[in-house]
Amino acid sequence: MSCWNRLQDLRDHRIELAAARLAALGLLVLLLQPVSALATPPGKVAFEQALQASQQGDFSSALPLWNQVLAASPEDGAAWSNRGNVRLALGDPEGAILDQTRAMELEPDNPDPHLNRGTAEEALLDWQAAAEDYDWILARNPADADALYNLANVRGAVGDWAAAQSLFSSAMAARADFAMARSGYALAVYQQGDLDLAEAELRKLIRRHPMFADARAALSGLLWRQGYQGEAESHWAAAAGLDSRYRQADWLLTVRRWPPQPTADLMTFLSLES
Repeated sequence: MSCWNRLQDLRDHRIELAAARLAALGLLVLLLQPVSALATPPGKVAFEQALQASQQGDFSSALPLWNQVLAASPEDGAAWSNRGNVRLALGDPEGAILDQTRAMELEPDNPDPHLNRGTAEEALLDWQAAAEDYDWILARNPADADALYNLANVRGAVGDWAAAQSLFSSAMAARADFAMARSGYALAVYQQGDLDLAEAELRKLIRRHPMFADARAALSGLLWRQGYQGEAESHWAAAAGLDSRYRQADWLLTVRRWPPQPTADLMTFLSLES
């Protein structure tokens, strides 16, 4: 693979991470953003058309629609933030950052552009900038579950799994049904060597969410490490049927953002299985 192709591949992974993370949090295309009060009735129709295309994942169509909204209502902070998310999904994190920054200027008290800009900064591996955006939110609302979760992933990305564990725990406390935060907590514990606690947390997750591939895949690697091959294979059969990407170490590390030890255990288990 040429250096150029490798750079392009890494860029694709970073964009996939951002889009996947936003989608998992229910934030992609700012579904929480209302139609702006600034919009005139025709502008409201255009906003709704752009939002609908974004919600349907038709980002190529959504982008020119957001451009039209902003040409008519350049002071519409919600439109800037929504367009920023679309630009990120289309592989333009730098453009997404510009749009989210403009949304902040127009709506300085709104946390959503900070959350979305942080995700774009993560796509560029700018961990410090992303952490600053999440910290801005948490300084104003320490119980913001999404900011806690995203900051936990940033701390894990730089290898501080103890801080990540604490933040995942806070995200769980802030939102009881936050399955991804609970899985992140279990994985952070796993990385630090407390296999009994990690196993207990993963089993609780699977009881609550039997179709949750993340927990089943993690438990597969953990059980293999503990010597329970048969049960590991049973959980893996379920995980693989739910999401085949868990076979890919690169995806786990760079997109899903698993810690290195659980990833290594699962990959070793899979190599022996084949």
